[in-house]
Amino acid sequence: MKGIAKFIVKHRAIVLIVAVLLLIPASVGAIATKINYDILTYLPPELKSMIGERALENDFHLAATGMITAEGLPTSDLLAMKDDIAAVDGVTQVFWLSDVLDPSVPPSMLPQDVQDFMYGKNASTMMIVRFDGTSASESTMNAVAQIKTLLRKDCFIGGMSVILQDTKALVDKEMPLYVLCAVGASLAVLFLATESTIVPVLFMLGLVFPIVYNFGTNIVFGQISYITEALATVLQLGVTMDFSIFLLHRYEEERRTKSDDDAMVEAICNTFTSITASSLTTIAGFLALCTMRLTLGKDIGLVMAKGVFLGVVCTITILPSLILCSKKLVYKSRHRVIIPKLKRGSKFVVKHYVAMLVVFIVLFIPFLIAQSKADVYYTLFDSLPQDLTGIVGTSKLKEDFGMDTTHFVMVDESMTTREINALCKDLDNVDGVKQVIAMEKYLGAGLPDNVLPSDISGLFHAGGYKMILVNSSYKSGTTALSTQLDEMDKVIKSYDTGGLVTGEGAMTDDLIKIADTDFANVNIVSIAAVFIIIAISFGSLTIPVLLVASIEAAIMINMGIPYFTGTSLPFIASIVIGTIQLGATVDYAILMTTRFREEMRLGRNKKEAAQIAVENCSQSILSSGLTFFAATIGVSMISRMELLQSICLLISRGALISMFIIIFILPSLLIICEPLINKTTINWKAKKERRIKCK
Repeated sequence: MKGIAKFIVKHRAIVLIVAVLLLIPASVGAIATKINYDILTYLPPELKSMIGERALENDFHLAATGMITAEGLPTSDLLAMKDDIAAVDGVTQVFWLSDVLDPSVPPSMLPQDVQDFMYGKNASTMMIVRFDGTSASESTMNAVAQIKTLLRKDCFIGGMSVILQDTKALVDKEMPLYVLCAVGASLAVLFLATESTIVPVLFMLGLVFPIVYNFGTNIVFGQISYITEALATVLQLGVTMDFSIFLLHRYEEERRTKSDDDAMVEAICNTFTSITASSLTTIAGFLALCTMRLTLGKDIGLVMAKGVFLGVVCTITILPSLILCSKKLVYKSRHRVIIPKLKRGSKFVVKHYVAMLVVFIVLFIPFLIAQSKADVYYTLFDSLPQDLTGIVGTSKLKEDFGMDTTHFVMVDESMTTREINALCKDLDNVDGVKQVIAMEKYLGAGLPDNVLPSDISGLFHAGGYKMILVNSSYKSGTTALSTQLDEMDKVIKSYDTGGLVTGEGAMTDDLIKIADTDFANVNIVSIAAVFIIIAISFGSLTIPVLLVASIEAAIMINMGIPYFTGTSLPFIASIVIGTIQLGATVDYAILMTTRFREEMRLGRNKKEAAQIAVENCSQSILSSGLTFFAATIGVSMISRMELLQSICLLISRGALISMFIIIFILPSLLIICEPLINKTTINWKAKKERRIKCK
């Protein structure tokens, strides 16, 4: 490592030139990486709901649809709007009753089911738009954006395709604000935490490289989710800032006895060694998300694990080059550090360590109970601003047509008209079903499908399936809808063992079942991975228990607060926060314990060692924790997307809670458990090491 460090220091200008040149292909890769705005596509492909969704998409071309509600619009205007929309690039078909019936025929002449389906309250009628591409494809989103400009007064467009286009527009608009907010808030904290006005700017410049490299290399995945895109910059900034702080502090320490170049060589070597365990625990935490069956976890986990790795590489290569090339400016712009070492606080912690631990345990118990009772919701639309065009349009469908949830039932094409009609009748009797629509209900016995135009019959018969539409009065993501789906499945299987149900409701129901398993799996894997890494790093069986328990306590407090505040959390936030908080903030515990061990090896008693560890490590922990907090709290305040709000709020609050527990509670545990640690740790006191000042 020393040879590499010497090369970096000696050829720092070349390192920076190469780093800048690498930004070019990275930027191209970032632009070329597709962003996926449809979370439901991350469900396991083997699920029946996903098999049905693919059939809707590939055979029926109904997965990408928009539903237009027109209230009180004259027929002539309605037909003109229909023609305008049909001419939009990316639109396959615009269906209204005029496609099968002369507009002059009174609606009362239609079967009641068709009347209820096509006509609703407020003198409304419904038009169905089919798109060429998938719901989240660029062609569909462009088409939706153009259709919005063609809608007449009192016309509303809803459906998944529209909501995804709204989501894209909102994320594209807010993303620059997330970055500016995170950078600005982090700079403010760093100005308080460092002795130079220039250093925070160098830190941010240093982080530009791994962030851009990370986004650029995402092209190997083909696509990433919009949630990953929105969180990656903020998380990478907050999680890897520790490494920059550790490098600078070590460099300043070495400069007291060495030249600038030699000091940086030592700083690179020692920083790489000291952040290895920290970075591995963070990477392990993110990789634990890959165990989720919902592959959104894999999406976030791989991107963030890669980001942490790139952060480590850039910290020991690019940042030293930036600091050395700017050293004159760094030392001309010195000022007093505002974030202090907790000298008095360290003495208070050691003096009252038993009382503090007892008080903490008493206060912790309510949060332990509450964290499992926090309300979680799974309906993704609820996490979006309710004034979005697609949300308003979807709400209009519910208001005027009672279409809270629409199920798509698919059965084998060999089923006869009589069997289909019998199935429809049985489905009609399922609790909460408002309406069942099937083409066979309106064809005479023995009348073939081909009496209808192909573009109409193709709506109900394609790819070896016959389709039945079932409108439910139950909201997606509720227990009532889940029960309804189970009853419908039993009815369908009695007619066709290969029959299935798909649509938003069925996919959301699968999402709920998978999320419960994912939550348990991710927690177990992340805890086990971090435990093993710490155990190997310290050669101890006791230390990983104490450190992981400390952060898990912080996580439980964090997850218990929503119960007391009456806040509902989106399911994704409840799954990912544990592993993110554990991986990102266990670094603080490792730093504190490492210094405690150093002082024990220098012959201090356990109270003295704890007091020195708190005093000297508190500044680094405060700087890192507050930076992590600052990088995420701003996003939670400005984002209009509740999903991102919730995740960022949990992360920012978790950083503060973890910071508090590591500074004030972990030392108490180390003091009390030191005899046990000594017996269960290899070379706990045996090796005498040079005292290293921790800042």
